[in-house]
Amino acid sequence: MLSCESSTLRVLVADDHELTRLTLKLAFACQENIQVVGLASNGQEAIEMVKRYHPDVIVLDLQMPIMDGWSASCHIKAIAPNTQIIAYSSVEDAHLLETREMGRLDAFCKKDVPTNELIALVRELGKRLRQ
Repeated sequence: MLSCESSTLRVLVADDHELTRLTLKLAFACQENIQVVGLASNGQEAIEMVKRYHPDVIVLDLQMPIMDGWSASCHIKAIAPNTQIIAYSSVEDAHLLETREMGRLDAFCKKDVPTNELIALVRELGKRLRQ
């Protein structure tokens, strides 16, 4: 049983839109070896959930109230440097991403990608942790 648990990716979803959070939770719940450990509606909640649930991968919206994903990623990497963070955003301007420090983000995924691509990206980042 221990080996089964260690192969399960622990995922945290942080997005200010409830429908997005719940849809991603459902999409991940259908996947083998992926467990959603928390749903956060802003960056501050995401940080608290990282401390509590120790996720392997975070799907982090960049534009949220209270604390945005950019700021939250700084705090998250400070307390959990190995946690993989996917910036999940509808931001169209690639230059905006270049002006921000991508060093705290491990990958970028636009919100309009097919769900199976996001799931594949979560799995890919999870593999990095196990290498």
